[in-house]
Amino acid sequence: MIRQLRKAFFSRAKRSRWWQRLRREFGIRDLHPAAGIDTLPVSGEYRSTGQDPQFRLKGFLPAGWYMVEVNMTLALGQADARFYLDTGDGESEEMSFALPVRSGKLAKRVLCVPAEAKMRFDPLASVGSFTIGHFRVVRVLEAFARPRVLRKLRNIHPRYRQSDTGERYRLSHYWSDYNALFEGSQQDSEGYARWIEKAERTLLPDGASHERISACWKSRPTFSILLPTFNTRESQLRDCLDSILAQTYPHWDLCVADDASTEPHVAKILAEYAQRDARIRVIVREHNGHICAASNTALSMAGQDFVVLLDHDDTLAANALFAVAQHLQSRPTAQILYSDEDKIDDDGHRFAPFFKPDWSPDLLYAQNYVCHLGIYRRELVTAVGGFRPGFEGSQDYDLLLRCVARVTDSRDIVHIPMVLYHWRASEGSTALGHDRKDYAAEAARRALQEHMDRHHPGVVMEVTRPGIYRPRWPVPAPPPLVSLIVPTRDGYDILRTCIESILQKTSYPNYEILIVDNQSTCPQTLAYMAEICADASRSGRVRLLQFDFPFNYSAINNFAAKEARGSILGLINNDVEVINADWLTEMVSHAVRPDIGCVGAKLYYPDRTIQHAGVVLGIGGVAGHSHKYLPGHADGYFGRLLAIHNVSAVTGAALLVRRAVFDLVGGLDQETLKVAFNDVDFCIKVRDAGFRNLWTPFAELFHHESKSRGTDETEDKRKRFALECEVMQERWGSALSRDPFYNPNLTLVREDYSLASHQSLVGGD
Repeated sequence: MIRQLRKAFFSRAKRSRWWQRLRREFGIRDLHPAAGIDTLPVSGEYRSTGQDPQFRLKGFLPAGWYMVEVNMTLALGQADARFYLDTGDGESEEMSFALPVRSGKLAKRVLCVPAEAKMRFDPLASVGSFTIGHFRVVRVLEAFARPRVLRKLRNIHPRYRQSDTGERYRLSHYWSDYNALFEGSQQDSEGYARWIEKAERTLLPDGASHERISACWKSRPTFSILLPTFNTRESQLRDCLDSILAQTYPHWDLCVADDASTEPHVAKILAEYAQRDARIRVIVREHNGHICAASNTALSMAGQDFVVLLDHDDTLAANALFAVAQHLQSRPTAQILYSDEDKIDDDGHRFAPFFKPDWSPDLLYAQNYVCHLGIYRRELVTAVGGFRPGFEGSQDYDLLLRCVARVTDSRDIVHIPMVLYHWRASEGSTALGHDRKDYAAEAARRALQEHMDRHHPGVVMEVTRPGIYRPRWPVPAPPPLVSLIVPTRDGYDILRTCIESILQKTSYPNYEILIVDNQSTCPQTLAYMAEICADASRSGRVRLLQFDFPFNYSAINNFAAKEARGSILGLINNDVEVINADWLTEMVSHAVRPDIGCVGAKLYYPDRTIQHAGVVLGIGGVAGHSHKYLPGHADGYFGRLLAIHNVSAVTGAALLVRRAVFDLVGGLDQETLKVAFNDVDFCIKVRDAGFRNLWTPFAELFHHESKSRGTDETEDKRKRFALECEVMQERWGSALSRDPFYNPNLTLVREDYSLASHQSLVGGD
């Protein structure tokens, strides 16, 4: 009878809709493959067949707040999942929400559904297999969502460090900031396309603005573009030449040296373009001499202030030369300039943006990160003899190294943080991977070795993999004494692991360990410290110091530094564990270099994901660790995890520095930075004193710091942390928002080298 009455009042569709409004939770059973997904025989496993795999959620979501949870096993290790909402007007990027997912880890976020909507779930944006172990969309109250959103913002976003920020507003007032925390992780081509549309086009002035901007310029620098060609595909050659003609800055000429192309269309196209614009000049070489000879022919035609290097199948951004001229106004003595770059495929799609650091000598010794777009003062290039035959494939790397050696003021090497160059990614091009041209890697190694032999005798260059190189810097003879300072309070298990790993695994011969006991009471810890110091076989190697005052990390290390005998100091946490025997040799080889300040190591969590690979200033308002949580074997951002490179700061968990440098800057700040950020503050002081800090991947240790310990949540600890954040922000100001070894186009709310949000780039964050 009841069923008959229900049918009388409700149609089937209406009954379904009524039931949907009562539902509060959706799970895996409600997901149905819609496009680009094959279901594999293995239970629960799927395969994405393209770059846009899609699931549909059965039914619809009533308006309100939701918590979404996803746990996937991913063949690629990580992915950027995305939810799309259709409220009746169709799906759009504006109504989509990102959720970065690491394989095997639960990812969750709050989601706002503004009106009744259907949901689409895209698990990743590439081809690959995956398993969905957990999927849940559950409706929650705003009172539940608000504290979770605010906690996420306070932990990561600079604006929300003050505890009361956001409390007086509805959740919708800071919804865009919350979304930006997730959106920034998009590194796929789709995410980059969104970034180009929202950020790049806003930041780059259009042609109409150039006259207004350049009205106050004191000079109009001129450029000779060097373009060696050889059998270039017709479409690519036209794209290249068209990009030059499209330049919004007119003061250039194009020096084309065709290297005796055998394809008839090349000469025809070059003649056509030379007739169209008198600034285009062409020489056709009688014999094929390869890239260096052709480049020198082009160089012989150059007569402008600067030469610009351009490959025959690549393209320039329309404002490339204008941006270079604009930067020359603030640094008219510049000798070398370089820009950010990306790749472009044969369909004209841009992808893989490389946002580079400012001048970083140690990164240059590991890879040619300068590469494209490269601009050199013409007199400098001619002074070093132009391009050297025999270095084909890495001729620009060789030229750069020889030019850099002639630049006496590093400020005359200028980085332009804009994508001004589009590198063609086609078969046979190194844009698709350095293994496409194996000969280039050996040419680069030889160029680096010659540079080292000339300017840093004793350094031996090795190829770690094509495109990545390792300089082995010598350790003086006899090896200097290193004093490793290990503060501790109780913690027997971690302390023993730390000390024993140093003593048993370290191959470096000349070091001492200073255990600084900060009021330990654990009998087991006290007994171990007494035993290790009394051990005759380790006599003189380990000393015990007593620091009988309240915990103050800075004061403890300053105290121990005064007691240390070594000319090199090592700040070592008691929860690290040595992995490779030559870790200390590697760190010492850099610490003894006269231009180097602090040296940091590669630290892993116990599960071998990255805990520390250098510190980036500005992340979270003060500083954060780059590449955090990436798999330990990952290459990192454009190979950064494989390369010795300069950073603004390194963690004090494993830091080496010469005693003279430590004393010069006054050690650690024990008055106002007792617990947090003292290592970052110290590194910035060292950097400002004229030294370069660096990180090396060839010193590896575990850091048994817990991944899940969270932030300090007690009121006293929160206040102390907030106060130390304020100290750093007041002391270093704008330096925290412009790390020279990072890039302003990269995020300051995540630790993954992802793109900055549109709002942060235009001042909205």
